[in-house]
Amino acid sequence: MMVSLLLSLLALAFCRLVLGQGSQASIPNTFPHAWPGQPNGTFSPEWQKYFEVTEKLPDIPGPLSRMFAGNIPVNRQGHPNDTLFFWAFEKQGSNGTLTAPADANNTDPWIIWLQGGPGSSGMIALTTENGPIHVLANGTWVLNNFSWNHLADTIWIDQPVGTGFSTADSTGYIPDEDQMGEDFLGFLSNLVKVFPSLATRPLFLTGESYAGTYIPYITKHIFQTENPPVKLRKIAIGDGSLGSQATVEHVPVVNVIETYPALIGYDQDVFNYFRQQSHLCGFDLNLTYPQNGHFPTLNLVRPTENSGLSQSLLQPTESRARTTSFQKTIAEKFTAVHGKRSLSKRAEFFERREESRREWKRDLSGRANGTIDPFYGCFLLDELIDYAVNFTFPWSNGDFDVYDIPDATNPEPFLNASTFFNDNRTRAALHAPTSKDWIRNFNYPFGNVHDRSKGNQYGDPSVEPIAFLSDLAANASAANVSIVFYSGNDDSLVQHHGTEVIIQNMTFGGVQGFTRKPSTPWFDDDGNFAGIVHQERGLAYVLFAGAGHLVPEWKPAQALVFLREFVLGSNLNGTVSGTVVVGGENSTLANDFLPGGNEIFYGSGATQGTSTIPAATQAAWSSFIATATATQPAATNGAYRNAAEGLLGLAIGFSTALLLVA
Repeated sequence: MMVSLLLSLLALAFCRLVLGQGSQASIPNTFPHAWPGQPNGTFSPEWQKYFEVTEKLPDIPGPLSRMFAGNIPVNRQGHPNDTLFFWAFEKQGSNGTLTAPADANNTDPWIIWLQGGPGSSGMIALTTENGPIHVLANGTWVLNNFSWNHLADTIWIDQPVGTGFSTADSTGYIPDEDQMGEDFLGFLSNLVKVFPSLATRPLFLTGESYAGTYIPYITKHIFQTENPPVKLRKIAIGDGSLGSQATVEHVPVVNVIETYPALIGYDQDVFNYFRQQSHLCGFDLNLTYPQNGHFPTLNLVRPTENSGLSQSLLQPTESRARTTSFQKTIAEKFTAVHGKRSLSKRAEFFERREESRREWKRDLSGRANGTIDPFYGCFLLDELIDYAVNFTFPWSNGDFDVYDIPDATNPEPFLNASTFFNDNRTRAALHAPTSKDWIRNFNYPFGNVHDRSKGNQYGDPSVEPIAFLSDLAANASAANVSIVFYSGNDDSLVQHHGTEVIIQNMTFGGVQGFTRKPSTPWFDDDGNFAGIVHQERGLAYVLFAGAGHLVPEWKPAQALVFLREFVLGSNLNGTVSGTVVVGGENSTLANDFLPGGNEIFYGSGATQGTSTIPAATQAAWSSFIATATATQPAATNGAYRNAAEGLLGLAIGFSTALLLVA
C-alpha cells in the first residue's frame, strides 16, 4: 500500500510537468488518477471505502464530518477520461447518511452545489462561501459555523469537465449546454451506484452565477429522461445567468445606481445621463404586477467608434474583473476614448480628478441630442464601472468589485486555496488527478477561450435559459419540483433587477410573472432584517440585503437561514394566498430598488478605511430620486447644459465631504 502510494506521488511531478495546464497556451489533456485501493469493475457501494477521505488534510483544523472525494466518469462515449470531481460531506453530527443503503422511505434531503464562471471550480464555494472549511487571506484555515452541511449531506462539484480537478481529453470538452446536461446525468448515474440512498432521497440542486445556465439545462435533461438517476425536489439559483448579457448585466444599471448612488458621487446630471442611455437602448422595461405582455428581444448595441474599449468588450466583464490589471485597463480605455492627458494618470489629486469629470460632463452636453454613446454603445455596466474608477472616491483610489459594490479595496484580500489543493498530501487524500493542477477558474470550458464567434461572451453557443424557462416551470410543477431564485443586493454583475425582469417575462403556474410586487421582509435568527421574499405558484424569489454576488460569503448566517427556511423547508413567508400575502407587504420595500449601505470600504489587501455617506447628501438624493423616477427620461441632453454648473457645485461639495470623512 505505502509503496504504491509513494510511486504515485513520485510520478506526480513528472505528470504535472508534461501534462499540466501551465499557461494554458494549448487545450489541456487531463485524466483521473487511480490511487491505491481503487476497486476493479463497475461502480458499486464497494467504491465508498476508496472515495472516503481518511488521511489528515494539511493545515485543516478538525474535526470534520465524514467525507468522500474523487473523480467519477460522465459516461460520454469515446471520452473515458471525461470525469467530474466531487467532495462530499455528510450532515454535521451524523454518521453513515451518505453510505446508507437504498431505502424508498428515506426522505433525508441532500444538496449539490455548482459554481459558475463558466469554468469556476465548485471548491471555491467549499473553501470561501458555504463549505465547512474556509481559507483566509493569510493562507490559514478555519472551520465555517454556517456550512450548508450543517443541515444536509452536501456535495460540491467541479463541472463541466475540465474544471478544477475534473478532467477531459483535449477533444472532450463540452460543445454546448445540452452536452453538459447529458454529462451531468452520466455522472449522477455513477454517483448513485456508489451511494445508493441518493437515488431516492430528495435532491436540492443549488448554485450561483453561471450555474444559472447550468442548472436549468441539467433540470431539463432530468425531465427528459424516462428514469432519471435522482429524485429532484427543488432547484435554487443565486445571482444566476438566466438571460442574455443585455438582460443580466446592462438592463439593471440604473437600478445599480439607485441602490448605490455613491458610484456617481450623487451627481444628478450623471444619473440622468445613464437613465437616458438606458431608455435609448430599450432597457427601461416596465415591470407590472401582474405583468402586461412579454418584453421584446433586447439588442445590445456595440460601440460604433473603434477604440480600446470596443476591443476590450470582446472579453467578458466577469473575466476582466478578475485580472490584476483591471484598473489600469479602465484608465487606458478612458484615455483612448476621450483623449484627455490627465486621465492617463491614476494617482491624481482631487482637483485634477474633478477637472477630468468636468470635461466628461462637457462631452455629454456637446453630444447630439438623443444618441447612444458611440464609445460604449449599450454596454452601460462597463461605462458605469469606468466612471466610478475614474471619478468617484473611493473607487478612484481603489478598485471596482463587480461582485460587491461597497468593496473598493485594491488589491482585494485574496482567498486562494490553490496551495492547499495542489499540495501532494491533499491530492492523495482527495484522490485527485495528478495530470493537472487545480485552478480556480478554467479558460476552456467549451474547448475554446471565450470564442464569441461561436456563442455568447463566454463562447457558449447555447440559447439562454429564459428561452425555455416557462416550459421548464410547467414540467417542474407537474413533477412537484419547486424553483428558487435569489440575489445579493450589492451585486452589480448579475443584479437583482435582471432576475426580476426574467421572472416577469416567464410563465409559471399558468400565469405570467408575479401578480404582486415583492415587498415582504424576512429576518435572520437574531430578528434582523435580512431582505425581501416573495412566493407564488411554485416559484420563490429572495433578495439578500447587504450581500454581493457570492451570497453565502458575505451573509453566511442569513444564507443558512435561507437554506433552512426557503430551500429545504417550506416557510410560507411572502406567499400569495388569495388576496393576501403571508407575512404582509411593506410599502417601503415595494420600490424598484433596495437602498444599499452607506459605507464604502477601501484599502490595499485589507480594509484600511471606510467612506461614509453624509446624511444630508442621502436626504437630498432621496428627494431628487422621488421626482426623477416619476417621469420618463428626456430624449435630449439640453438638461445637462442647463443644470451643469449648479449641480456641479453640489457634486464637488459631496466629493470633498467624502474625502474629509475618509
